[in-house]
Amino acid sequence: MKFIQKIILAVTVIVAAGGLSCKKSKTAGPVTDPPGAPPKTWQEHWFQHDLLVNRVYFDQNVAFYEDDDVTKSVTWPFETMSKVWSYVKKTYGAFGDSTRLYVIFHQGKLGGGHPASYFDESHDYRNTIDCGLDSWNLPTGEKIGVPIHETGHIVCGASHGVQGSPSDVLWGDSKFMEIYNYDVMMNIGREDEAARVYDEMQTQTDTFPVAGSQWFKNWFYPIYSKYGHAAVLNKYFQLLADNFPKVKNAHGYQYTRNLNYGEFIHFWSGAAGVNLKAQATIAFGWPDEWEQEFNQAKIDFPNVKYTN
Repeated sequence: MKFIQKIILAVTVIVAAGGLSCKKSKTAGPVTDPPGAPPKTWQEHWFQHDLLVNRVYFDQNVAFYEDDDVTKSVTWPFETMSKVWSYVKKTYGAFGDSTRLYVIFHQGKLGGGHPASYFDESHDYRNTIDCGLDSWNLPTGEKIGVPIHETGHIVCGASHGVQGSPSDVLWGDSKFMEIYNYDVMMNIGREDEAARVYDEMQTQTDTFPVAGSQWFKNWFYPIYSKYGHAAVLNKYFQLLADNFPKVKNAHGYQYTRNLNYGEFIHFWSGAAGVNLKAQATIAFGWPDEWEQEFNQAKIDFPNVKYTN
């Protein structure tokens, strides 16, 4: 009888162990994405980009895609760009649903970077930055600067529900991005990189609107430091969205024309709350044409208010 009981006990243990083993195997399959997860692959179909890129990371702020040549051990961009987009949403408001920034990285090909916003069919109506460098190994210099720069173009071209950047004709590709990158880095815990930007800009000069112009040093940083930091940057875009000519489109509105310099200074004065003619004169001079444009802007856009 004891012998039979031992056999029954042994069989019970084996069955129990087998049951545990079966339960373990049922949970070892592929992980199922939660509802609303970004797609696992994305087929590029813009410019010279035609690669199938793979999703390597996502959270509530970003979805990361890479081509096969990107070094997989490099993971610093995930948290960094998540912090960037979280800060952008907090500072500049929604960009469409604004849930995630779609980030595509290439390595050793398709160099440089470009943005697209939720207005753009070309990138499947996703807020997107697409960047390529020879290496992404360290979060310094252009490796962190280029992706943040590209998010700045989304801010310029799609903030507050209006498509287009009527200021680009004046500040070009990168002048706003200098103060934008500085501010973002100051607010994501990268004060070291912000200091790098600040130091570099002390000697940076441009040929527009006049030779020797120092946009960061003599225009953007004085406005930024005196009149509210990121709040003044955002207010400029808010004032444009509220007052500058626009028409309705399928996803919101679209600007119908570009700014002139008098209007540019008028809207920045509205953002700062004070007349910035004196600061503009220090930064760029003050030609007669600007005086006429500035006075006309006050007439055309009376809701943009500031003290003299």
